[in-house]
Amino acid sequence: MNENIKEGLTHSFEMEVKHEHSAISLGSGYLPVFGTPFMIACMEQAAAKATEHLLDEGYTTVGILVNVSHLAATPIGGRVTSTAKLIKVDRSKLVFEVHAKDEKGDIGKGTHERFIVNTEKFMNKLK
Repeated sequence: MNENIKEGLTHSFEMEVKHEHSAISLGSGYLPVFGTPFMIACMEQAAAKATEHLLDEGYTTVGILVNVSHLAATPIGGRVTSTAKLIKVDRSKLVFEVHAKDEKGDIGKGTHERFIVNTEKFMNKLK
């Protein structure tokens, strides 16, 4: 593993909520508000991007666990920022604290775990 991957690394991802990001569009609910699956995806993207530039060639990370709460609704047109902070490195397992907010405040928080894998070996297991 790359020694540059250390606790404290952070990355943020910002997006505008569009209709296609809504719970009703995803089928995860019946209201035109930011859908929980998209919030989780934004949190995962922030975590993945926090370390991708530090990984050795031929390696990537894959999500293995998400434990988050969706605390508040965000309307279509709102802006959401998701942030991931690396809080634990256990060999190839990375644990992130994840947080999402919009213009009014916190909308989600929790933890997300990723595992560092060799891309070729990982994909060969699928064959």
